[in-house]
Amino acid sequence: MSAFSQTYPIYSQYMMNGMVLNPGYTGSRGTFALSSSYRKQWVGIEGAPEIETFSAHAPLKGDRVALGLMAFNESIGVKNTTGIFANYAYHIHAGAGRLSFGLKGGIHISNADYSRVETVEEDPVFTSGSSSYVLPNFGAGFYYYTDKVFLGVSVPQLLNYREKSSRNGYEIYHNIKQYNFLITSGVLIQFSKGFMLKPSFLIKYSQISPLQVDLNGNFIIKNFLWLGGSWRIDDNTLVGIVELQVNDQFKIGYSYDYNTGDLNTFNNGTHEIVVRYEFGYRVNANNPRYF
Repeated sequence: MSAFSQTYPIYSQYMMNGMVLNPGYTGSRGTFALSSSYRKQWVGIEGAPEIETFSAHAPLKGDRVALGLMAFNESIGVKNTTGIFANYAYHIHAGAGRLSFGLKGGIHISNADYSRVETVEEDPVFTSGSSSYVLPNFGAGFYYYTDKVFLGVSVPQLLNYREKSSRNGYEIYHNIKQYNFLITSGVLIQFSKGFMLKPSFLIKYSQISPLQVDLNGNFIIKNFLWLGGSWRIDDNTLVGIVELQVNDQFKIGYSYDYNTGDLNTFNNGTHEIVVRYEFGYRVNANNPRYF
């Protein structure tokens, strides 16, 4: 039999902070932006994925160069991984919009406590204690956006890790077949000044994993209420999303994932909360940014 693990964190509200998927998104908000999220996946299943994420990014003077910082802490079973990455993006004018090229670099800090694994019989692999590593990683991507459309392609992790054959630590290796290519795109459809629709999609492609596709749609009402949902095709998951643009700078969102497949019997859904705060007044109610 074959099995596939979760190779890159899932975010139902990735549109609230595109930097979690693509370093090219860095600085595209046009102001200093802070975002934070918490995601509890598959409530009711012991050891299910849980992740907290924080990011900050801003364009520098002249708007050509942007810098950012992203950190996350993810727990899956007996393994805990923390990532800290610095982002760099360069923006150029391209037609009616802007094209951004982004790079990121940082470290993954991982620890697995095998002594917490319960086995039927004593197994030296699991009673040996724990294993850990602190290793670098890099990512790259580009992001094109206008007031009405956006397109992004990224590879958020260029390197992989594996345990050495001697079981004495971990080593870095590179294999293009294990790249996760993330493709995002969407448009803004305006029916009236106070009523718009923003359909979008996210595709995750890897040569060694099943294709993952998220189809999304959000209605924007009076630039205050963002109401919509997603359909995650590969694992039969329906997502409901509610976001509130409280004022010019502050936005908060909540999503609930409901699995319609066999997994539904074993969990009570997935909860995700995202908050974003943008300093300054360049992004405001009179000239809002929808991507």
